[in-house]
Amino acid sequence: MNIPDHRSSIFDKIQAATGTLKSKAALPDYDLSVTHSLPKLEGTDLWQIFCRNFKAVNGKPMDSVAELAAFLKSTNQLTGYCDPALMDAVGSKLAAEGLTVETSYDRERYEVYQFGITRASGAIAESGSVILDDERTSHRLAALSPWVHVAVLENHEIHRTIPDAIAAFGESPNIIWCTGPSKTADVEGILIEGVHGPGEQVVLRI
Repeated sequence: MNIPDHRSSIFDKIQAATGTLKSKAALPDYDLSVTHSLPKLEGTDLWQIFCRNFKAVNGKPMDSVAELAAFLKSTNQLTGYCDPALMDAVGSKLAAEGLTVETSYDRERYEVYQFGITRASGAIAESGSVILDDERTSHRLAALSPWVHVAVLENHEIHRTIPDAIAAFGESPNIIWCTGPSKTADVEGILIEGVHGPGEQVVLRI
């Protein structure tokens, strides 16, 4: 008697459902006058607008690796992962400050990594959100498992509004918008951060 492999069948269906779509539906015809929050968009410098809204959700925007190193040392987060493509610009400078930085993420040792440094694919000034996707994130678990996630961003990758970010969707089948550290609240309305994802969300502009 053959016993069906339900586990493999389930994962095969998930893989098929999350693959790149052959064709995409057209975006809705948004009424731009009602799809974004004008008070949060005061100013013209998108980095400054993003920083203001990112701080409002307990995110930490940073402009230098030295600032990042000081933060990691002050919170005793001394061992982590860095996207190999960011090692020269970020990881090597942290290593020079005495931190332990690995460029290979071993999921069997996930508890060792106190911080994870990966590329962001964008950010949204209006909401203070960081955009991550599978095309630019070197290792998804490295972005979601460590207590501190550092998303590395370039200035030209900041979108002004949510509709702008939607219009810029690429071909990645998995896109995540992170608006500050992970949050949850119980029935009494007590907000707790870092329950199902990073407890500290940092954006480093390079």
